[in-house]
Amino acid sequence: MAASSVFMVMASGQIETAEFPEFDDIYCRYCYTHGPDWLITTGMEEGITQITKKSRDEKQIFVWNFPIDVTFKSTNPYGWPQFVIHAYGLDVFGTDVVRGYGTCHVPITPGRHKIRVPMFVPESSSPLQKLTSWFLGRRPEYVNPKVVAQGEGREVTRVRSQGFVTISMNVIMKDMKKLGYDVVPSDVSSPSMPESVGVTAATEA
Repeated sequence: MAASSVFMVMASGQIETAEFPEFDDIYCRYCYTHGPDWLITTGMEEGITQITKKSRDEKQIFVWNFPIDVTFKSTNPYGWPQFVIHAYGLDVFGTDVVRGYGTCHVPITPGRHKIRVPMFVPESSSPLQKLTSWFLGRRPEYVNPKVVAQGEGREVTRVRSQGFVTISMNVIMKDMKKLGYDVVPSDVSSPSMPESVGVTAATEA
C-alpha cells in the first residue's frame, strides 16, 4: 500500500469523571469500534479503569483521570472510529452489574476536545422479568458492548438514561490534507482560537 494513500489519526486524553448520583464504587471499561479500512497501529484497543468512589461534596462525581492513547491509520473516512464506554458497579448482593453504556465518535477535527457522554442501560421487557433479574442479580446487558455504536437492532431495545461520563481527547491528524480532506473548521482563520472551539457534546444514544 502506497504511503501517500494512508492518513493517520492520533487521539490521547483521559476518561476524566462520571456522574451516577444513585451509585458508588464505579469502574469503566472501554473499547473502540471502526470501519473495515481502519487499523490501530499503536495503543490499547480496550482497557479498564480503577474503581473509584464518588466525591463527598455537593457535586458527587467519580474521578478517574484514566489515560487513553491510540493511533489509527486508514485509507478513507468511512467507519470513523467510535469510543465505546461501559460502566460497572456492585449491587446490594455484591454482584458486578452494568451502570451504563455510552459512545461517541473520536473528534473529526484536530485539537483538544471535552465530551460529555450520556449513558444508558437496557431495561427488562416486562415488570416480571425486571423483578426476577433483580432477585437473581442478572440485570439486562449487552453480550457485545460495541452494539451501542451500531444502529442495527437498536430500535427493539428498551433503554433508560442513567448518568454521564466526561472524557477529554487531544486529536492530531496526519496526511488528511494530502488526500483532499479539510478537517479544520471554516471559522478558524488563525491559531488563536476561542475556548469554545473543540468542545463538543456526544449525541445521545
